[in-house]
Amino acid sequence: MTLKSIKGYFLAALAAAAYGTNPAFAVPLYEEGMNPNTVLMFRYVLGVPLLALLMWYRNISFKLDKGSIGQVAILGILMALSSLTLFESYNYMNSGIASTLLFVYPVMVAIIMMFFFHEKNGPSLYICLLIMFAGLFLLVKPTDGMRLSPYGCVLVMISALTYALYIVMVNVSKKINTIPTTKLLFYVLIFGSLLFFVNIALGNPITWPHQGLDWVNLSALAIIPTLLSLACTTAAIQMIGSTPTAILGSLEPVSAVLLSVFFLKQPITTLEIVGGGLIVIATVIVINDKVIDKTILSVRKMFPRKHHLNH
Repeated sequence: MTLKSIKGYFLAALAAAAYGTNPAFAVPLYEEGMNPNTVLMFRYVLGVPLLALLMWYRNISFKLDKGSIGQVAILGILMALSSLTLFESYNYMNSGIASTLLFVYPVMVAIIMMFFFHEKNGPSLYICLLIMFAGLFLLVKPTDGMRLSPYGCVLVMISALTYALYIVMVNVSKKINTIPTTKLLFYVLIFGSLLFFVNIALGNPITWPHQGLDWVNLSALAIIPTLLSLACTTAAIQMIGSTPTAILGSLEPVSAVLLSVFFLKQPITTLEIVGGGLIVIATVIVINDKVIDKTILSVRKMFPRKHHLNH
């Protein structure tokens, strides 16, 4: 395994952990009366000047090639739509379950890359996806009579699909790959914020922060699950590809559970321990996919198929 791939796997895991903090900062803002569209508007708008300052510090040009504008705009809308549908789902179902359900997107990425871009995958990928789904099922299983909202589930599926399309587009677009990560995120946030302003123009009310803690939560949303997560995701895709990056994203529910146990002092169930363990196993498989595929191929050769002759 090369140093570049090790760095890519680390960044993908870090992106997942950072993205998992979304509910922790968003739900308290809902409790203060803010709506998802406004929360995300502030999240994106606060992130823009931070990226602009970073670009200025690194002497990165703000000029965007005309041939790339359309693709960057699409990326911005995809990311904004993914964020909005996920945040809306928090109003209809438990935020932890919604965030866990989101992680069907690795399968979507694998399917899109396989059928539309003819990406060849070994048997380890399918084993990995099966184990990952089993782990997610245990983590997302409702308890104490809790029911899943059908409308909330639809919102999460839309969020997963748009995020999957974002990841695939970053991976396959040659023009996008020539844009520095910081610069790409700067314009993704600008174009994405347009969706929230359009919603406001269509009658979605602006709900303002009421206290200093609200601004802290909004700033944290702009930095941790937005700038940090998206930057790490983009860099990881360029280093290890879209499918491994997406699968490593399934570590997010594990990080969310660990966060709730060690910092929020919430109890952990046996199902959550087993589910988290399965996801960790799936992650180990995807990191060592070449070795595992080679081993499976060697085992297959040891047991050749017998051909029966018709008499």
